[in-house]
Amino acid sequence: MALEKLDDYLPDWREREALAESMIPIIGRLYRKNVVTYCYGRALHNQGVIQIMKTHRYVRQVAHNELSEFESYPILKALDGLDLGPCHIDIGKLANGYFLEPNKCETMDPEAYLLRECAEVIGRHVPPLEKPQDIVLYGFGRIGRLLARLLIEKMGSGKQLRLRAIVVRKGSDDDLIKRASLLRRDSVHGGFEGTIRVDEENACIIANGNVIHLIHAGSPEEVDYAQYGIKDAIVIDNTGVWRTEEALGEHLKSKGAAKVILTAPGKGNVKNIVSGINSLELDFEDTIAAAASCTTNAIAPPLRAIHDEFGILNGHIETVHAYTNDQNLQDNFHKKNRRGRSAPLNMVITETGATNAIVKLIPELAGKLTGNAIRVPTPNVSLAILNLTLGRDVSVEEVNDFLRHTSLHSSLQRQMEFTMSPEVVSTDFVGNRHACIIDGGATLGSENRVVLYVWYDNEFGYACQVIRVVQKWSGIKYPLIPANVAEIGFA
Repeated sequence: MALEKLDDYLPDWREREALAESMIPIIGRLYRKNVVTYCYGRALHNQGVIQIMKTHRYVRQVAHNELSEFESYPILKALDGLDLGPCHIDIGKLANGYFLEPNKCETMDPEAYLLRECAEVIGRHVPPLEKPQDIVLYGFGRIGRLLARLLIEKMGSGKQLRLRAIVVRKGSDDDLIKRASLLRRDSVHGGFEGTIRVDEENACIIANGNVIHLIHAGSPEEVDYAQYGIKDAIVIDNTGVWRTEEALGEHLKSKGAAKVILTAPGKGNVKNIVSGINSLELDFEDTIAAAASCTTNAIAPPLRAIHDEFGILNGHIETVHAYTNDQNLQDNFHKKNRRGRSAPLNMVITETGATNAIVKLIPELAGKLTGNAIRVPTPNVSLAILNLTLGRDVSVEEVNDFLRHTSLHSSLQRQMEFTMSPEVVSTDFVGNRHACIIDGGATLGSENRVVLYVWYDNEFGYACQVIRVVQKWSGIKYPLIPANVAEIGFA
């Protein structure tokens, strides 16, 4: 009997593979209508057959249910036949509600079920924005290029965020070609998903049909965006050079610029916004903001969740961080201690401002946290170790179950992912879109002490968080189906 069962695996795989293949054109059609599909928080658009199948596998392992393509495909197919307005739809959760709850599929067909579940968006053709929001990238380094990839990917029907220009200092006569090449190829994140061409006559990069002007300037006051047809733009400053309200305000003096957000911790009165944590503090009328640091974005979600559920009395956060561009390739002078030593050859103890930033996000933790950082010889993906004393005794199982559930069903679904694999290492999280990934298999605990290991792609995951803030600031908000979390609508 066991051998007979083995014969079922390949036919089952092929059937599920065919279903996943059939999903792709439906997902694409819906996406072009600004209907974005997910499976337990994981986006399905722009994914291949195997990635869609891996997403289903992830759900079976983490959500502890038997969801497969056999359940999700009928739901997706039925959605394709509805007159849906712009929304975010989690077909995994819809399928779970239809097939796995007792007697649901016996009393109504998928279309009737979806007519009920999607009632608020059927026939509601309200665009995400009245007109596309112009975006300018000021700087084109590691974060800038990943932001460009995300902005191009998220064009949808074209009525959302629209990357119009990139501002850099001119590096050489073939600067345009070199910048386009850096967008096309990346040693860590792989090739660009799409096509890129260069229009030298008009100094533009054409990426998946998007016309992006390359503007050369040494400072914000040199730029006139209006001459490129750019209006009311949000400028994303990823240089890190200007960090105070006064300095960032220089961007707003440029014609065509309306707002500016910094991809680093802002200083002074600048609002530091972490998507999913304090997004509601960002007013549409604000003109200057910052997206905090990658580490702050990574540790804020689990700290917020753990404190709300168990209470945090005190703790220490140690960040094991990939080396960054501000370190030296070889030993040389650096104004900061130890950072002058060769980044690819050394572990380097350094400071982190993330614990101080956390207090502004979660004031109840004032005076309760310490923190430090170690730069290590890896190019991307970092690890935060949260050593916490809680308000009551807990077990490892209780903490893990809570964090697993939070990652799947709470308002932090976009920010937190959870894994129990005992074999994961840092490179497994390159390209992960969450602010952090809880490594449940590494969790330690005794009485009221718990140690959490939190991975994060300090480049791509952080870039996704920045885009979520910009989407909210632009006024983009989608109905979420099923609507089971508090904060909704941000990709």
